[in-house]
Amino acid sequence: MTAYDLPRRVAAEFLGTALLVATVVGSGIMADSLTHDTALALLGNTIATGAILIVLITTLGPISGAHFNPAVSMVFFLNRTLPARDLPAYLGGQFVGGIVGTMVAHTMFTLPILEIAGKQRSGPAQWLSETVATFGLVAVILAGVRFERKAVPWLVGLYITAAYWFTASTSFANPAVALARSLTNTFSGIRPLDLPAFVIAELLGAALAASLMGWLLKPEPVGGILSTEATP
Repeated sequence: MTAYDLPRRVAAEFLGTALLVATVVGSGIMADSLTHDTALALLGNTIATGAILIVLITTLGPISGAHFNPAVSMVFFLNRTLPARDLPAYLGGQFVGGIVGTMVAHTMFTLPILEIAGKQRSGPAQWLSETVATFGLVAVILAGVRFERKAVPWLVGLYITAAYWFTASTSFANPAVALARSLTNTFSGIRPLDLPAFVIAELLGAALAASLMGWLLKPEPVGGILSTEATP
């Protein structure tokens, strides 16, 4: 595998997060403008988000690992896949990329370049949903990398597509995306007041997944012989 230097990897994280957020926000605006049926609008938002994740992870993954998510980068830092010296640059690229993605989406739809979101997303059900959504995302990534690396783009895209519908929060599962969505007063927005609890829930879900999967994915000798079912 070709090794890319840090500036190229951070550029890939910036670009991927920007395009992800532009898709989330832009498809939400488009869907909301085409129908007054909330379920149909959410479906349009869901399909676009799942599709762009498959594309972005496939094309940019070989460069940076395609985290596009501070929670994912933190997990890879903790399991020593991402060096500590690279973590701040990854996080910066993701957060800035997310904000730029919102700006691009607004500009494409002739809205103010940034707005303060007014959509309330708060309460225990929402926080649990974000914990579950991020737990599942990180678990899917770690298991996918362990057993079927080439399938990771599809695994993540399909998981997020499903999580839009089985979680009460519609599965942000990403602190950078959550911050970016606090700057759009559209279909996909979240009030800045509700943002800290979402981020805490996301980081908690990621930490729980990292802990459980760190144990679950570590094969142990069975009767002195390593189980073949535990290896890819």
